[in-house]
Amino acid sequence: MADFYQSRLITTFHQLGTPNLDRLEKELEYLSKKRNLALVLPALFSEFESDALPNIIEKLKGVSYINEIVLVLGKADSDQFDHACSCLKELPQKLVNVIWLDSPRIQEVLRTIEEQDLFIGEDGKGRAVWVAYGYILGKGETRIIAQHDCDIISYDRRLLAHLIYPAMNRNLGFQFVKGYYARVTDQMYGRVTRLFVSPLIRALMDLVGHQHFLIYLDDFRYPLSGEVAMTSDLARLNRVPGGWGLEIGTLAEVYRNVAPKRVCQVDLADTYEHKHQPLSPDDPERGLLKMCIDISDSIFHTLASEGVVFGKEVFRSLKANYLRQAEDTIWKCAGDAEINGLVFDRHEEGLAVETFARGLETAGQRFMEIPAGRARIPNWSRVADALPHIQQQLVDAVASDCRIG
Repeated sequence: MADFYQSRLITTFHQLGTPNLDRLEKELEYLSKKRNLALVLPALFSEFESDALPNIIEKLKGVSYINEIVLVLGKADSDQFDHACSCLKELPQKLVNVIWLDSPRIQEVLRTIEEQDLFIGEDGKGRAVWVAYGYILGKGETRIIAQHDCDIISYDRRLLAHLIYPAMNRNLGFQFVKGYYARVTDQMYGRVTRLFVSPLIRALMDLVGHQHFLIYLDDFRYPLSGEVAMTSDLARLNRVPGGWGLEIGTLAEVYRNVAPKRVCQVDLADTYEHKHQPLSPDDPERGLLKMCIDISDSIFHTLASEGVVFGKEVFRSLKANYLRQAEDTIWKCAGDAEINGLVFDRHEEGLAVETFARGLETAGQRFMEIPAGRARIPNWSRVADALPHIQQQLVDAVASDCRIG
């Protein structure tokens, strides 16, 4: 994305000129001597069987500025945990640990938290990230926490260095960094961002006005990216959303806890490729349909907390306005694809918009039925208040698992 456009609220760091990875990594190595960095990798065991995660591990062998790597492994048995541990043994970083979410020790820690009437979320990426943050914060050695997905097919060290640098360089003053990129190969991907999130935000602006939160969200070029970096203080304060609303919900928490001038976004790659979720047009509990329902839920409840009043009439108008915005977006994307010689299927794009509109309607109905919304996983400050020794128990559980892994 070779331009130098700056958004209204969120500082944007572009890729300008010829990239110099060697210079950037040397500076990060110097900065890491004063600010310890931990990298969180939420993963399913199935990702060890793909090409993406083994490539990520191979690339990380050349990174010297990371103090600790924490891979959070979900949906795995003991043999698969052992395999994951063996795959990471060759990494040269000072500390490399695998958190086995399904281990009896970790499950006991989670049960202890639940016994205090604290919500631990549904099994998934949100809970995995939350557990990793609790473990890192419990050790108390890390100043910056970075996180990225484990299904990035086009992963390279430049992506990681660009993501981390704005948070690591204290002179810049940023507490939260969000990655962005173009989801393009021979065709455009990123349907939920292109055809749902951006049109929805602009439709909401038409109906409820240019709320500060909507302007903030609209400033992010790729709000659904899984690549973020933040200070450990912010990780301690943020509640973690569950389900498919993790990325938007995280931005909502950052909006609540950080001044916009301390938030930035950074261009991570010329192009970005990872696995594609199914549309699942007939199943609201799977795929992109569930994703857009969870995203809508997060946006509606954040706006409601800001004083926006929703009713049936608003939701009816919102669906109609969204469809108009999304149809206009298809027309714009079609022209963009044509000038660049990309494959573009208007019919498939239209089916996606129709599916997302149903998801939006479902989200509106659920909001009216349960205005308080789904519970969020509490931040680690609250958990530590209720259970002062629980983070040390989590640290001990991970250490014990890794010794047998």
